Amino acid sequence: MKETRLTTGLKNGLKGELAVPGDKSISHRALLIGAISQGKTVIDHFLKSQDCLHTLGALQQLGVTITEQNSQVQVWGQGIEHLSPSAAPLEMGNSGTTTRLMLGLLAGRPFESYFQGDASLSQRPMKRVSEPLAKMGAEIALTAAGTLPAKVKGHKLHGEKIALQVASAQVKSAVIFAGLQADNPTKIIEKLPTRNHTELMLRQFGAEIITAADQRTITVIPKPKLLGQQIQVPGDPSSAAFFMAAATLVPESSIILKNVSLNPTRTGFLRILQKMGGKVSILNQTKLSENSGDLKVESAKLHAIQLTAADIPAVIDELPLVALLAARATGKSKITGAEELRVKETDRIATVTEELSKLGVNIQELPDGLVISGSTKWQPVTNQLDSHGDHRIGMMLAVAALCIQGSLELQQADAVKISYPGFFADLQQLIV
Repeated sequence: MKETRLTTGLKNGLKGELAVPGDKSISHRALLIGAISQGKTVIDHFLKSQDCLHTLGALQQLGVTITEQNSQVQVWGQGIEHLSPSAAPLEMGNSGTTTRLMLGLLAGRPFESYFQGDASLSQRPMKRVSEPLAKMGAEIALTAAGTLPAKVKGHKLHGEKIALQVASAQVKSAVIFAGLQADNPTKIIEKLPTRNHTELMLRQFGAEIITAADQRTITVIPKPKLLGQQIQVPGDPSSAAFFMAAATLVPESSIILKNVSLNPTRTGFLRILQKMGGKVSILNQTKLSENSGDLKVESAKLHAIQLTAADIPAVIDELPLVALLAARATGKSKITGAEELRVKETDRIATVTEELSKLGVNIQELPDGLVISGSTKWQPVTNQLDSHGDHRIGMMLAVAALCIQGSLELQQADAVKISYPGFFADLQQLIV
């Protein structure tokens, strides 16, 4: 368990430019779709986080040739029918994305696969994936609690109309991967629109994925001919969000974050920050594989916000940061409809409440969210903070520390490597 002393009490603000690492969601999907396509897929600005490397390793276990050179990865695909069974269990580590998407991918392969993960991942719910896949003919055995380890016995799958019970891009993507292998089209109906990276990328590779005008109904046409592509991974907006929050909260800050994804399903944090009074402008917009651009962020005084269930899917990974913004804003903020936070890497409602309370924040835990009374006059009750092994909690606390005088220590700081191995070095780069 590694402890890190956090930078506190900045007086001169954050300054400069930073290129944040490649998007985690896109990096995962580029590997998976490249692996089931014909020919070479080249992925530039690939995110070498622990989660993405577990996807890479699992595909290699299934017989896919993948080579790496700096931040570029080449996937030598031979089509989905060339995936082969692994002699050893597929190692998922802490990656829910790897697990859920690969459950859908392997449900239609004619062999058995075994999935295992670390202690944290092995507590996260997987029935939300296995149940809709079962309607398509999949056979997935989980523990009695509905968790890993899992055994997938591949079968021929049939197209179905699947109404998803949770607003989750991971669950949707699992069904899409299964639908590619089905005998007839699969229609997916979401409760709320979620990240659409899987649909966009599959179309680029040659699949027919039809999204209705309501943005909630997706039709998957099976048996596409997928061809390898060149993928330029934009900067991860969930990673950029930590620096957006830091520059907003620390007085006298002005930074530019280069080439950040502006996919509309991923700009929820940006919209919320602007709604709270944040100063963010978009520069140099481009469109390669997806929309991207540079973000200029300056310090600003914030006001409270009210978020409900309809707001949550677009900002699910950034909600700990939204809570931090609310804790420094004027007025009382309320977040509801966020019960999905209970089943992330940690129970993020509980861990955000516990850790921000240590800093003197007036925060109340709700069954599905938080109530936060904002103040810039925090009185920490301890100098010992803890990521609880959750990468996003750890990075949020590092941003919070910038606003506080005195010494603060972060337990389990290594958790940030799950999504952002260079986070502390990049933060230091912006400190004048």
